[in-house]
Amino acid sequence: MTDISDIVTSAFWRVNPPDADPLETREWLDAFDALVESEGRERATFLLRKLLDHARARRVPLPPVLNTPYMNSVQLAEQPQFPGNLEIESRLSALVRWNALAMVVRANRAHPELGGHIASYASAADLFEVGFNHFFRAGEAGGKGAAGSALSDLVYFQPHSAPGVYARAFLEGRLDEARLAHYRRETVGGGLSSYCHPWLMPDFWQFPTGSMGLGPITAIYQARFLRYLEDRGLAQTKGRKVWAFVGDGEMDEPESLAGLSLAAREGLDNLIFVVNCNLQRLDGPVRGNGSVVQELEGLFAGAGWNVLKLLWSTDWDPLFARDTDGVLLKRLHETVDGEFQTYAATDGRFNREVFFNKYPELQALVADMSDADIDRLRRGGHDPVKIYAAYDAAMRHEGQPTVILAKTKKGYGMGHWGQGKMGTHQQKKLDDEALKEFRDRFGLPLSDEDVAQLRFFNPGPDSPEIKYLHAARRKLGGYMPQRAPRGPKLEVPPRAALARMLEGSREREQSTTMMFVQLLSLFLRDAKLGPRIVPIVADEARTFGMQTLFRQIGIYSALGQLYEPEDHEELLYYKEAKDGQILEEGITEAGAVSSWLAAATSYSAHGIPMLPFYVYYSCFGFQRIGDLIWAAGDSRARGFLIGATAGRTTLSGEGLQHQDGSSHLVAATIPNCRAYDPCFGYELALIVQDGARRMLEEQEDVFYYVTTMNENYVHPPMPKGAEEGIVRGLYRLQQRKGAKLQLLGAGTILREVMAAAELLEKDFKIAADVWSVTSFSELQRDGMECERANRLSAKAATHESWVAQCLNKTQGPIVAASDYVRAVADLIRPYAPRRYVALGTDGFGRSDTRAALRDFFEVDAKHIAHAALAALADEGTVKRELVGEAIRRYGIDAAARSPWQR
Repeated sequence: MTDISDIVTSAFWRVNPPDADPLETREWLDAFDALVESEGRERATFLLRKLLDHARARRVPLPPVLNTPYMNSVQLAEQPQFPGNLEIESRLSALVRWNALAMVVRANRAHPELGGHIASYASAADLFEVGFNHFFRAGEAGGKGAAGSALSDLVYFQPHSAPGVYARAFLEGRLDEARLAHYRRETVGGGLSSYCHPWLMPDFWQFPTGSMGLGPITAIYQARFLRYLEDRGLAQTKGRKVWAFVGDGEMDEPESLAGLSLAAREGLDNLIFVVNCNLQRLDGPVRGNGSVVQELEGLFAGAGWNVLKLLWSTDWDPLFARDTDGVLLKRLHETVDGEFQTYAATDGRFNREVFFNKYPELQALVADMSDADIDRLRRGGHDPVKIYAAYDAAMRHEGQPTVILAKTKKGYGMGHWGQGKMGTHQQKKLDDEALKEFRDRFGLPLSDEDVAQLRFFNPGPDSPEIKYLHAARRKLGGYMPQRAPRGPKLEVPPRAALARMLEGSREREQSTTMMFVQLLSLFLRDAKLGPRIVPIVADEARTFGMQTLFRQIGIYSALGQLYEPEDHEELLYYKEAKDGQILEEGITEAGAVSSWLAAATSYSAHGIPMLPFYVYYSCFGFQRIGDLIWAAGDSRARGFLIGATAGRTTLSGEGLQHQDGSSHLVAATIPNCRAYDPCFGYELALIVQDGARRMLEEQEDVFYYVTTMNENYVHPPMPKGAEEGIVRGLYRLQQRKGAKLQLLGAGTILREVMAAAELLEKDFKIAADVWSVTSFSELQRDGMECERANRLSAKAATHESWVAQCLNKTQGPIVAASDYVRAVADLIRPYAPRRYVALGTDGFGRSDTRAALRDFFEVDAKHIAHAALAALADEGTVKRELVGEAIRRYGIDAAARSPWQR
């Protein structure tokens, strides 16, 4: 039978065969020690690199070097003196722990369905407290931080630890007892969010991290955006740190790892990850049969990060000092995480018998220790002294991002009710006995009655603990988390500046994607707004015709351009620059939208309003990175998402997944997303200008999703008086005398609707008005608001939706068509005053010509005309025979299966 150590022992132990000449080995090691002592570590590192290069040249196989021993990276001799008062900080930590515990248990005693989490914060409490007391710098965004040295740091909190952050804010006086009592009860005023939600707590939380994996990737791109602001001369960000607290189980999410190489490639030494390695997911061990710490070390080190292990507390130092043979380290390496979890859930006696008694040398090592002494051996993430040493080393490290792998116990301090248990993540209730044990474990000054009633405890402003807390935060510049809900206003070019865009394309055929690029260029030339625009692409700039911007504003690179581009002799060559404005992210939609999110929240996080435009294939937006777009809504982001080459039939040759037919339906579900599908350049220009004004001048917490197409056609000038309707979502484009029909079209299908109106007039002498729908979702929201206002009014209905205002005085059935699924056009059905027919592109995408695809999905001119005739026939306005004539005249295959069934 294979020994488990043969499988899981790290490369550090496994790659070394038996030593054939120990004496020679000792001579090499002694010589190396002498070199370090006489010439220092840098010289030793240099010689090691030269030796490795020489070994490669001689084709000598090299051992893996991505794992280090299973011990603290900061050695005892290198450890800085702890600057705080450990006794007071211990009492403070205990107070925060109790109030966090009481908050969750109290809520679930009253309302068991509320849920909540105790164990995650119990494991991370000391990691947070050392940060709050010594490292997390605060200060108003855009202003000076502590001692005028830097701006505030940015902290991405581990979401399941939210109760602990609330408990600390309670001691700070920023949250009162009533708010703690309304934990997870937000429909009443002052309730506290389950996780970190800026939308629900706009003055408190800065970043939403509740969706696993989004915290790590957005933190990485936030750190890069700080460099972007600095390199472009927009802000002084040197010295600011981005801290991301994540769980080891969370690192399984693809987004958690997606940006690691970018962070290393760009040398983001302003970024610190703290991975809370409590070794446990929601249901069990993260790596039951392996070591998640060693695995993560290999991943991060391989990606180019500085890795710091924070594994063992000060209590272990004497053991490591006496472990001259390395047997303790060997035993730690051969122990899998499933075993470590068992040790966390058991006592000192069990640990002695199962862990230490495996080898005689280990037995001797702990022979003078009692079972209680062994039980008090803590993991490094629960020792403020070791945590401080790791944080200090991370702060001082230059040239690389740093990850701290902090080993903790899930449910630390919860005794046999929760510590290290498989089900500890779901632990929300504790009986009185468990609560008393928790009180005693942390030495809390609470009576049995206090414990039984789960009373919150604040020792008062004159207590040593609260004085210490406030002094620590004053030294660091203020309190956190806190969020600035508003930023400075930024002036947007008036509509008059868009005159050329509003005049149409003057018989020149263009796509709305190209017209967007022209609009973007116009904005970039504005002296005030131009520098604040952040164009973002995921390796598709040339596809969208944006290569004209390469030379104009450059592509951002922290290194500038170290090569001569292949196309350097061309006018529009690929230009990278340290002060470049375009963020060209490569093929990573998640990374690109994370960059966009950093820019879209810059008004709050940095006090610098920016206007980001993320331009991408619309099919790779909501259906691929919808979770991040929801995070943008929660973050109160302000910016533009441009779904370029959009629509199911417009991107004709791509087919199936590449043809977006649903993004506008998904966009309609996000409350602060304003989604528009313009057909003509003047509509696009007006929508973007009005959106920029609302976000930058009016400071509305909205963001825009605008779809543009790659289909070329002539753009007419803007009709007189269309401005309000364009912004509100509907206006009449063509009015015909005696119209018996109202035809509504969105995006590029508006042109098919216009053609259908001509067919009806030419072939059947039926007049139809044509309406442009720029936003079905905005019309739906307006309709819902009016409907609700009328429902809640004791008087007769007085609120009339914009759809009703536009269509009430018209005649005939209403037929609406778009390049998206029928459910998009159906959004306004409840507010249509008469018979309403919705057409759309339901089903899977196909590759073909645009004409063939629109025929297939039944949204071309002849199908729209036929649908209109059928609606007229149903209400008796025309004879049914005309419907059959239209089928024959237009070659419609009435026997064909519907598009969504083919």
